[in-house]
Amino acid sequence: MSIPERLMRTGLLLGEQGIKRLQQASVMIIGVGAVGGYALEAVARAGVGHIIVVDFDSFDETNINRQILALTSTVGRKKVEVAAERVKEINPNCLVETRDMFVDSDTLPEIAVLKPDFVIDAIDSLNAKCNLIETLWKHKIPFISSMGAALRTDPSFIKISTLDKTKNCGLSKLIRQRLRRREVDIKQIKCVYSDEPNNEQRKQACLENDDPQARNTLGSLPTVTAIFGLTIANEVIKTLAKREK
Repeated sequence: MSIPERLMRTGLLLGEQGIKRLQQASVMIIGVGAVGGYALEAVARAGVGHIIVVDFDSFDETNINRQILALTSTVGRKKVEVAAERVKEINPNCLVETRDMFVDSDTLPEIAVLKPDFVIDAIDSLNAKCNLIETLWKHKIPFISSMGAALRTDPSFIKISTLDKTKNCGLSKLIRQRLRRREVDIKQIKCVYSDEPNNEQRKQACLENDDPQARNTLGSLPTVTAIFGLTIANEVIKTLAKREK
């Protein structure tokens, strides 16, 4: 096998077999906003051969401060369309599928039946996130979830762990409570989170909301959300490059 020139530097590190595994892998990214957009960027540049992009939203001007796919030229456009174009510009050989939809009880079966090798959960709606995690866990589909990146300012606190071990993260706490009631083993749920000490603004923001599509509007930095997404992608790339089919 000859490694494509655009993947040469990655191949020097992961080897031919690592590149081959990435080229044969399928990754689904659910939510391509502040965190998911950077995760998408990294897995595409690593040479993942099949990417499925799931999002229901369109870009607006408020996204430009932190979302890699949000530009003046993409405001008003569907996120899945922009994401697919971006991946094709990075790697024309990548098979890109898009699903322009919100994750709920009606669409979760469609996600589960696709059986990707790995799922990146980068959605920020509490109900949708809990339903997605439960579905992926029950179907034994490997995945990693992003916890709350908003209101964080120090990237040195960002970590990979399992959901039972997170701290100082209000979103994690709410998800743990819900998943325990559903008898999901939270020790098996891998996530990226920040344990940066709480402040009063974050405590007030972490309130449960029963609106299925509710998303609090919170302050966030482009640096921290990007590092969340790149940390997630790094874990996915390392896992897939070592994985035996």
